Amino acid sequence: MREFASSKIHKANVTQADLDYVGSITIDQDLMDKAGLMENQKVLVVDNTNGARLETYVIVGERGSGVICMNGAAAHLIKKGDEIIIIGFDIAEKPVEMKNILVDKDNNFVRYL
Repeated sequence: MREFASSKIHKANVTQADLDYVGSITIDQDLMDKAGLMENQKVLVVDNTNGARLETYVIVGERGSGVICMNGAAAHLIKKGDEIIIIGFDIAEKPVEMKNILVDKDNNFVRYL
């Protein structure tokens, strides 16, 4: 078994950063569905603005809200307004087909990449 990238949300904009939350990243349910991400799934978050990279897990955000919120300690590294990439992974014997989506500056789905 190997770990393969299976989901990617490209060019998302962080809409909130909440230091007081216990941890994770909150993602709009519509974007989760389009990218194939699931609640509590481990993700890698890559910050295009400052180069930070971190692993966390997904919390479901309000459908259609465009929310991308860094929670807890991650909010020290990735701030509101930063452009990020969110990458989910699957464990499988063979490579999996990745769902790779592009969003606009308001985190609305633009197209599959």
